[in-house]
Amino acid sequence: MSDDNKGNPPRRRTSVLLNPIQLFCLLVAVLLAGTGLVPLEHVGFVLFSAIYMYFLSRFSFPAGNTPTESVFDRNNKILANYVLTGGVVGLFLPVAYILHALLLLLPDGGHEAVRAAAPHLFLLSSQVFMEGVSFAGGFSIPVRAFIPVFYNSRRIFSIWGWIQFEFAKVEGLVIVGRMLAAANLGFWVYNLFGFLLPVYLPRAFRKYYCSSSA
Repeated sequence: MSDDNKGNPPRRRTSVLLNPIQLFCLLVAVLLAGTGLVPLEHVGFVLFSAIYMYFLSRFSFPAGNTPTESVFDRNNKILANYVLTGGVVGLFLPVAYILHALLLLLPDGGHEAVRAAAPHLFLLSSQVFMEGVSFAGGFSIPVRAFIPVFYNSRRIFSIWGWIQFEFAKVEGLVIVGRMLAAANLGFWVYNLFGFLLPVYLPRAFRKYYCSSSA
């Protein structure tokens, strides 16, 4: 290291790589949007979130020299299990449910079941991908926190529409569909009002402003 760098703040390191889960979510989102299984308003929502994320990073919460690490300790096993549960309930089980409906139930109303579950899956897949982009791009902590709060708030309405469909139908995977939709509603309502807003968001802002004033 040359002497010219002494006394200067360290440069923020960013990664341009996304992990396999984020790339898988991108593939799911593209397939759902490309096959017309989600309304255009959901695609517009994702595009708006990307534009607004950039706006926040430029004018409200610039990264500067603030830390880019996670708000919570990555070795927190409780949080890791919580995230894993969300991935299974919200992502992998709906993917299996939609694939089953497309492959086996399409002649008996499976297409409608797919259309009911697809908006939630599309938005969650887009959320996971955008979270990866925000972290790999070195965005500030408040901007990264904006993504899950913004998407979770919107997905609750999509899940509610899914539940209404599941409890109205009388054929197909009635029990499985109802249990999966209800489990997603319960988990993501708690995630928003029991974790993101009262716990995650305050810590994200505290860490950002403490680092900025240091």
